[in-house]
Amino acid sequence: MGSIYLIRHGQASFGADDYDVLSPIGIRQAEVLGEHLAQLGTRIDRSVSGALRRQQHTASSALKQLKDADLADTTLDIDAAFNEFDADAVIRALLPDLLPEEPEALHTLRNAAQNRGEFQRLFAKLIARWVSGEHSKPGLQSWQEFVAQVQGGLERLLQQADSKQNIAVFTSGGTITALLHLITGIAPAQAFELNWQIVNTSLSCLKFRGTQVSLASFNSHVHLQLLKAPELITYR
Repeated sequence: MGSIYLIRHGQASFGADDYDVLSPIGIRQAEVLGEHLAQLGTRIDRSVSGALRRQQHTASSALKQLKDADLADTTLDIDAAFNEFDADAVIRALLPDLLPEEPEALHTLRNAAQNRGEFQRLFAKLIARWVSGEHSKPGLQSWQEFVAQVQGGLERLLQQADSKQNIAVFTSGGTITALLHLITGIAPAQAFELNWQIVNTSLSCLKFRGTQVSLASFNSHVHLQLLKAPELITYR
């Protein structure tokens, strides 16, 4: 059987003007991941990333450690199917309908870095509306369309894979959530309850034989836990 390692990107720049940049912690998380895989002797035969900078930077930082151990090269294939859904677009499209019941929501979302707990609560409500399919808006990618995008990426990956390859996919939490839904059949709402637990640079492993795929492990972040540095365990 082959293995697909789904790797969430390192911590990005939450609350900054440009979220799509790894923070110093995010860079360190990616380096630690690469070091850990190298210590385990995990050979990566192919590496794929979404097109987002935080995904590609995570890949380059981790793969450097593996290359130094002669366990991978730094060749990185880009497939935008593994991009994250556009969370900002979801917020912009669905927030107006939420304001009557959450009048402080706009202030909270504009000052997200100072209101992390409240931001998460509101964001989860908006995502629940998006996933339900009952609040579609013109021009906004639906949850169903996003799942189809991710499914296309997985199908391409399997079509190109050898039977015993180890493939690393550097991606994002929402994409991993969509794959959980596709592979296990878990309901979208339940999948997003798991989404909120996905740690930056965590590993989820899929096993495949041909086009048959199963979930082998989810959200492993032992590479961070072993360092006994709680500040490296982040969720956003």
